Amino acid sequence: MRKPPGASDNLTAYTFLLPWLFGFFCLTLGPMLGSLYLSMTKFNLLSPPNWIGLSNYLAIFTEDSTFTRSLTVTFTYVFLSVPLRLIFALLVAIALNKGIRALGIYRTVYYLPSLLGGSVAIAIVWRQLFEGTGVVNQLLARIGIEGPSWISHPDYIVYTIVTLSVWQFGSAMVIFLAGLKQIPADLYEASEVDGAGKLRQFFRITLPLLSPVIFFNLIMSIINSFQAFTPAFMIGDGRGGPLDATMFYTLYLYLKGFSYFDMGYASALAWIMLLIIAIFTAIVFVTSKYWVFYGDGKEGR
Repeated sequence: MRKPPGASDNLTAYTFLLPWLFGFFCLTLGPMLGSLYLSMTKFNLLSPPNWIGLSNYLAIFTEDSTFTRSLTVTFTYVFLSVPLRLIFALLVAIALNKGIRALGIYRTVYYLPSLLGGSVAIAIVWRQLFEGTGVVNQLLARIGIEGPSWISHPDYIVYTIVTLSVWQFGSAMVIFLAGLKQIPADLYEASEVDGAGKLRQFFRITLPLLSPVIFFNLIMSIINSFQAFTPAFMIGDGRGGPLDATMFYTLYLYLKGFSYFDMGYASALAWIMLLIIAIFTAIVFVTSKYWVFYGDGKEGR
């Protein structure tokens, strides 16, 4: 009969957990609590924090028009980039799941933008591609279309940044591809015998069995999109221009904290962003019971 774990076993387990516990309490929980305290102070990084209670939060919701503008820009980016990125990732994963040769090479090529896309260098390249005399407009000119100034016009620049986000679909694509390979082939064979076409197979077999993977990718994409910063900073002018069209929430938070030295206000903005991400994540979790299906035939809970 196996002996139940004793104190020595627990001590061994906690010893192995010490690096993680140290990182969690000192590098995650500690800074979060410090940020929560600073969000209720007036702190300019040069003098000690001055406690002001909820004044920062009241000012954000009642006096700050830039806060509202940054939310509008960020929501536009999230609602466009997340579904488009997931759709492209799923379509490419389905195409790569057909048993083509050199699958590893194609998978690497499509995944590479996800590794490079968040870098400053790629953002600069993207800016060069979409500027007034960039490659994109040169290609459009060859077919008789006069392209707009994508990065200097407030009506177009956010869509340029969305395009960069969609281009980074590689990580979601790899996860979709792994999920597709777990779907039994005999399900498709049985449906073909019953006369189901490719479209019916996709909606009746592929999507339901892939829904846990879609759920995971959706959550991660929402979180990452709300935290987008580098493209807005590098493709725009670094100040939210033109006309606040690239005033992403994270950029506004950065400007408040490190350009205007209002770290208490920036900490309050950070906590509001945390709550916004938590709300959207909770909505996805709550609604998942209606559309996420697992291998046991039961819906997500």
